[in-house]
Amino acid sequence: MRTRSLRLRLFLAGALAIAAALVLAGLGLVLLFEHHLERTMDDDIETYVRQLVSGLEIDRATGRLRVTKSAADPRFELLSSGFYWQAAIDDFREIVRSPSLGGETLPFPGEGRADDRIHFSRILGPSREPLLAGERFVSLQAGSLRAHIRVLVALDLVGVTRARNMFGAELIAALLIIAVGMALAMWVQVGLGLAPLSVLRAEVGEIARGARRRLGQEGPREVQPLVDEVNGLLDEREKEIERARNRAADLAHGLKTPLTALAADARLLRGKGELDIAQSLERIGDAMHRHVARELARARARGIQHSRETAKTPVADVVDALVRTLARTGAEIAFEAKIEPGMRVAVDRIDLMEILGNLLENAMRHAIARVRVSALGGRFVVEDDGPGLPAGSETLIRQRGGRLDETGGAGLGLAIVQDVLDAYGAAMAFSRSELGGLRVSVDLSRYATN
Repeated sequence: MRTRSLRLRLFLAGALAIAAALVLAGLGLVLLFEHHLERTMDDDIETYVRQLVSGLEIDRATGRLRVTKSAADPRFELLSSGFYWQAAIDDFREIVRSPSLGGETLPFPGEGRADDRIHFSRILGPSREPLLAGERFVSLQAGSLRAHIRVLVALDLVGVTRARNMFGAELIAALLIIAVGMALAMWVQVGLGLAPLSVLRAEVGEIARGARRRLGQEGPREVQPLVDEVNGLLDEREKEIERARNRAADLAHGLKTPLTALAADARLLRGKGELDIAQSLERIGDAMHRHVARELARARARGIQHSRETAKTPVADVVDALVRTLARTGAEIAFEAKIEPGMRVAVDRIDLMEILGNLLENAMRHAIARVRVSALGGRFVVEDDGPGLPAGSETLIRQRGGRLDETGGAGLGLAIVQDVLDAYGAAMAFSRSELGGLRVSVDLSRYATN
């Protein structure tokens, strides 16, 4: 099963490469160690052969081969010790041996080459154990007698095998420690290599939250083409959003004059006593005006993330301006405002006024005498002492995409608020206020900047 983690994928690939490299290195080191031991044995064999050759002579009286001085190592005197030597006249009529052979004879691997050099080969010992043998051909002169002698020294390879195995075991432990260290270093290296992608992810998150418009321009050459492509898409999207907002604004302004004329006609009809027709035209005009206002809010909401990058709107100023405006409508409503001192939110000022203005207007329309607005840590609450939600309307209000303007207890303003909040990834919550009426809460804490 393929993993979707790039970090884990790179780590596993690197770990496999490290494991393969360490295995090959381990095998190579073991072979080099074994070869070194055998070279050391070659030197020992050469020394023993020279010692043995220096102690060989031919008896002048009998013509027999004698050894006056054997190899110096005492292990040649121990039976089956793994240290063996033997010498023979070239026609094998007489062979002398080390006591360690116990009367056994080792095979001579040479072909009778009398070049005075030591030739190395592998042979089998008395117990069929592997031996490393060195053979030399020498000529001895005793008076008129001249004989060609073959000298063989063989050492047991069991010690080499044992040393190789011990070295291999110790090497495995060392290589495991190295592998762990390299794996940790590689994990850090992969993290450093993927760090630019983490930066990109953070910047994309900031773009989604509206904290920035474009990705950073400086980055590794391998990542820069991606950054340029994404920035190009963002620029094109911003232009498209701006064009859509302009078209919506043009549409709204294009409808403004006909709506004004329609309102004037309604007033003329009312003056002529045509009250039913005038009221019908006024209702149509008011509905068209509200729908145009909502579509303008939606068009503006589509461009919110581009306008809130540098927005740090002071909440107290917005609430104060809205309360003063609503207080001049002549309604006998007392407004209470409890705003956290110095509180600011990364929300466009017009958007915040759209949200709070519609909530306060809705609360004032249904309140008996009191409306309270509070803001703390980016969380806003608007309450009134009116009748609250009509029975059975709370479920519809809480539904995603519910037409709040069709519930009877809340106007089109709440639908506009919901459109703006959707663009910010926020939502409204409805409950019963301790004042007796509706309590509407909005959580914009993620945009609090104070």
